[in-house]
Amino acid sequence: MHHETVLVPGARDVEATLDAPDSDAADDPTSCVVLCPPHPQHRGHRGDDRLLAVSEYLVDRNTAALRFDYGEWDEGMGEREDARNAIRWASERYEDAGVFGFSFGASVALLAAATVGKTLCAVSVLAPTAELPAGLNAVSALEDIDAPVQVVYASRDTTVDWEPVVEAAEALDYDVVELDGDHFMVGRMDTVAETVGPFLFDAC
Repeated sequence: MHHETVLVPGARDVEATLDAPDSDAADDPTSCVVLCPPHPQHRGHRGDDRLLAVSEYLVDRNTAALRFDYGEWDEGMGEREDARNAIRWASERYEDAGVFGFSFGASVALLAAATVGKTLCAVSVLAPTAELPAGLNAVSALEDIDAPVQVVYASRDTTVDWEPVVEAAEALDYDVVELDGDHFMVGRMDTVAETVGPFLFDAC
């Protein structure tokens, strides 16, 4: 696997890391999954363990992954735009683009997927929270996503308000998965990768 630093075009200063198979792989990846980090004010960044676990799973299967850091804190509005710009970047360079996010980043991923104006191959989120500080509602965003959607939550998560998102996803007949663990899935990175990775890989 090799890593390339990418500056995502847009009004905000957004830096990303593109993870891709080594150049001696038989074929170049045709799809790329954008990975949205957790809350930047709670030390969330593109090196998050959950993002790294999903990225490694995908790259091992010849799928690129773009992990980005948000620009200056904007209560969810600017962060949604950062994600949309990252998705646009991936869509311009690969045949298929998908998106994954964890916690705050899960909600950002849902909101971006619902409004980016691009057809995505898949959307997967882990431990989403129902609403961002700016008042953006991830629950209503679910209805506007035109792609396969997976919502993964932890049975002992008391950190975020995930229940409304899960209930809405179940009502829409999306792929909903319960994992045994807390919000951060400590010690369960393999489980995260083996749950999210196949969904994204099969769809993209």
